Amino acid sequence: MEAGRRAGVRVGQWRSGEAAAAHRRLVAMALPDGPRSYSSAEVRQRCAQGACLVLSGRRLYDLSPFVRLHPGGEQLLRERAGTDIRDALDGPPHRHSDNARRWLEQYYLGDLGAAEPAAAEAIQNGVRTRTSASPLVTTAKGKMDPRCQSVDMDKDLVDWQKPLLWQVGYLGEKYDEWVHQPVDRPIRLFHSDIMESLSKTAWYMVIAVWVPVVLYLSWNCYTSLANDDIRLFSSVTTRYSIRIYKYYFPVIFAIGMLIWSFLEYVIHRFLFHMKPPASNYYLISLHFMLHGQHHKSPFDDSRLVFPPVPAAITVAVFYIMAHCLFPAAVGLSLLAGGVFGYILYDMTHYYLHYGCPGKGTYLYRLKAYHVKHHFEHQKAGFGITSTFWDYPFQTLIPEETFEKEN
Repeated sequence: MEAGRRAGVRVGQWRSGEAAAAHRRLVAMALPDGPRSYSSAEVRQRCAQGACLVLSGRRLYDLSPFVRLHPGGEQLLRERAGTDIRDALDGPPHRHSDNARRWLEQYYLGDLGAAEPAAAEAIQNGVRTRTSASPLVTTAKGKMDPRCQSVDMDKDLVDWQKPLLWQVGYLGEKYDEWVHQPVDRPIRLFHSDIMESLSKTAWYMVIAVWVPVVLYLSWNCYTSLANDDIRLFSSVTTRYSIRIYKYYFPVIFAIGMLIWSFLEYVIHRFLFHMKPPASNYYLISLHFMLHGQHHKSPFDDSRLVFPPVPAAITVAVFYIMAHCLFPAAVGLSLLAGGVFGYILYDMTHYYLHYGCPGKGTYLYRLKAYHVKHHFEHQKAGFGITSTFWDYPFQTLIPEETFEKEN
C-alpha cells in the first residue's frame, strides 16, 4: 500500500507544469462516454470560433492543438478547416504515411450526424467530398482501417502511468516497431524526481549554458594565438613546424564547426539509430533513453535538446582529445567551433519541431525533411542542421515522385 501511495504521489508530481497541461488536453480530447455526433452547424460554428476541425468521411477531428506543429504550415491546415481531408492525405503533393494517419486518430472528436443528408450539405457548406473513401482512412460506413488505429493507451504494450525506462527493455522484438509509432503525449523516464528533472531541458538553457563557454574559449584562444608562439607539429619537428597566427582563428573555428556537423551525422545514425538486440534489456533501455523516447514522443518540448549535464560530460571528453592532439590554443579553437556547431544543431532541431518557417524557405524544407525522418523514413535523413552528409553516405530521403493510386 505504501509503495502504491508513493507511486501515486510521483505520478501526481509528474502532472505538474507543462506535463499537466498536456495531460489535461489529452483528457479533454478523450471521450469516456463514446464518440458523439456533431451537426454540420456545430462544425461550422466551432471553425468560426477558431477551431481547426476537419473531416475524413463522417469522422471528425480537432487539429487545433497541432496546427502550429504541422510541417506544411499552420495556414495550410487552417485553409482545410471544415473540409474533407481524404484527398489531401493521399496527395498530391504528399501522400501521408501510415504513422501520420495514426497520428491523426489521436485528435478524433466524433462523427458527423448520420441523419443529415451529408452530400447536399457538404456542397452547400464547402465540405469537399468524393465518391469513394481512401482505403487507408475510412470505409464507406465511416469505420477506420485497422492499420490506422491509434495507440490505445489502456491496452498499449507499456503502462503510461509509470516511468517508461524500466518497461521498454521487456518489449523485446516488439520494441523497434513500437518506438517508431509516435504519439502526442509527455513521457516520464525515471522514478526519481531529481533524475527526471535532469533528463528534461528547456531550449533556452542551451544558449544560457553554452554561449558563454564559446565566448570564453574564443577570446582565450584568440589572445593566446596573438601573444604566444603557437606552432603545429612542433613536438615532431621544429624545422617544418607551422606557425599559427591570430588571424587563423576564424578558419580553425569553422573547421571545428565542420567536424561537429560530421559528428552530428555519425552520432545520429550509428548511435541514436542503432537497433538494439531484441534479447538485450539494457541496450533497449539505453537506446530509449538516448533517442527512442524522442521518436516515440517527437513533440515533447522538454526533451528536444540535450540536457546540460550529459552535454558537459561529452564536451569534457572532446576537450581531453583536443588537448592531447593539438597545441592548447589550436585544440580549444576547434572545440569552440564544435560547441558553437552543437548550439546551432540543438536550436535548429527545436525549431524544426516547434517553429513555423515560411513556405519555400530553407528551414521549411528542412522541417518537412526531418518530419519525414520521424514518421516514415527512420533509416534515412540523419542530417539535422543540413542534409550535406546524407549525400555522400547515401542516406538522403528520396524526393517523393507522386503517382496517385487507382
